[in-house]
Amino acid sequence: IHAKRGNYIHLRHGPIFNKFKREYLETLTSYLKKSKENNFFIRVSPLIDKNGKEKDMIKSFGFRDSPIHNMDAEICWILNIEKSEDEILSSMRKSHRYLIKKSQKENIEIIKTENVNKDVVGFLEIYNELAKHRGFVAHKGLVEELEILGQNKNALLILGKYEGKIIGGALIDFAGNMAIYHHGASDDTYRNLSVSYLIQWEAIKEAKKRGKKLYNFWGIASNESKKHPWAGLTLFKTGFGGEKKEFLHAQDLPLSPWYFKTFIIETISRIRKGY
Repeated sequence: IHAKRGNYIHLRHGPIFNKFKREYLETLTSYLKKSKENNFFIRVSPLIDKNGKEKDMIKSFGFRDSPIHNMDAEICWILNIEKSEDEILSSMRKSHRYLIKKSQKENIEIIKTENVNKDVVGFLEIYNELAKHRGFVAHKGLVEELEILGQNKNALLILGKYEGKIIGGALIDFAGNMAIYHHGASDDTYRNLSVSYLIQWEAIKEAKKRGKKLYNFWGIASNESKKHPWAGLTLFKTGFGGEKKEFLHAQDLPLSPWYFKTFIIETISRIRKGY
């Protein structure tokens, strides 16, 4: 990562080992330290339990808690989808069931695509407008994610079209026994149609069809504060039923005294955003 406050290496959702062994971690960190990019620190965010035995191992190498919430969603909302569709619906919040059924009665066309096409362009317009309106940084690799993972049917963009216009969508990734809701957006102009609820239900059914056992709604707020920037999103995700899963907080390995410049900047940013 090349940032104004300094360069650093980020292993997103990593490192990934066949087994999380000390000698593997030692080999990897030694290799990364030899980088010629003059990095201030190394940041890792592996998908391991926050209280797992691997935590102490990582700490023993000099890693410390990152000052920011993990960019890869360390606190996720997971839904077991091995149950029948009726059972999944009955476990949802009553308002969610109502909005799904309401949206099904609207004249909304559901489109599923693994390829980049004009419908994807329509979704990107909504997504970028939402980012501007809500004040978050739009993900730059969304098209590449669909283009590359879609080749092996490991990504699917589910879109909602109304009167010939794309009004919402969600990018779903498939990995192992899990489907992951990675990106989503809807047009506020058509909020009364509740298209986001319908798209999530279609995504859950698609995951079941593919034999997946879990549906990962991805990141939720780290606390119950209504000021948290993900408060509304958390309310939306948890309404579908499921449970919270907490992964290890992002860990930083300082390589330079300049790391603490980043630490201070990110700490201030976290406090301002209400994390």
